[in-house]
Amino acid sequence: MDKDAGTGTLGKAIALLDLIARADVPPRFTDLLALSGQPRGSLHRQLRHLAMEGLVELGPDGGYTPGLRLLQFASRAWSRHSFRQVAEPHLKHLHDLTGETVHLGLLREGEIVYLDKIESRQAVRMHSQVGNAAPVYCTGVGKAALACLPGERLAALASHLVFQPFTPATLRDADALLSEIEAIRARGHAFDLEEHQPGIRCVAAAILVPEANILGGISVTAPAFRADMDQLQAWSVNVCAAARAIVQDASQRLGPRR
Repeated sequence: MDKDAGTGTLGKAIALLDLIARADVPPRFTDLLALSGQPRGSLHRQLRHLAMEGLVELGPDGGYTPGLRLLQFASRAWSRHSFRQVAEPHLKHLHDLTGETVHLGLLREGEIVYLDKIESRQAVRMHSQVGNAAPVYCTGVGKAALACLPGERLAALASHLVFQPFTPATLRDADALLSEIEAIRARGHAFDLEEHQPGIRCVAAAILVPEANILGGISVTAPAFRADMDQLQAWSVNVCAAARAIVQDASQRLGPRR
C-alpha cells in the first residue's frame, strides 16, 4: 500500500494548500519541495492532482497560486456560516455607531481567523481580510478571546506561541501576554495599540458561546490619529454591548435544542 494513501494524502494536500495560500509570493516547485518536506515524486503528484481539481493554478512564471475553485468553496462556506449570519446585524449596528472598521473573528489555536469585516467609511489600508488569520498576541480580538480561556489552557497556549515583533509595541513573550490578559479580564475589553500594524489601533470584546463551541471576538479598528485612548474607551461601551448581543442571539439560535 502507498504510504501516502488514505488520510495521510489528504493531510499532505491540505498542508500544501496552506503553504501556497499563505505565501506572499507564489511559490515555485523548488520552494514547496523545501517547505513541505515531501519527496519530489509525491509533491509532483499532489500538485498535479490539486491543479486538475482546480484547487491550485500554475502561473507562467512557475509559481503556484490558490485556484478559483477554492474561492467558490470559501464563498459558500462564508455565506452559509450560521454564526456569521447571527452576528451580522450587530456588526452593522456597531459600524453605524462608530463609522469605523468592524471585525469578527474566531479563535483557532494561536491565531484569530477573521470571519467577517465591515470596512470603515474612510479608506484605511489594513492587513486583515475575511478568511485571513492573525496572531492572537498582537490583535485585540485575539487577546480578548484568550482572556476567556481557563488558566492552564491559557498558559499552555502562551508557552507555545512564537512572538514575532511586528512593531515596537508588540508583546515580546508569554509573561507579557499573561500580564496583559489579567488587565483585560479586569477591565472587560482588549486593545491593540499599534501592536500588529503601525498606525492602527482597535478595541475588542470577547464572544464566548460554550454551547455552540464558539470563542472569538468583535472589534472596532481605526487609524491611531482617530483612535486615541479616550476614543477607544468611548467605543468600548458599544463594542462590549455588541458582543453581549451576539452572545445572547447565538446562545438562543445556535445552542442545543431543548
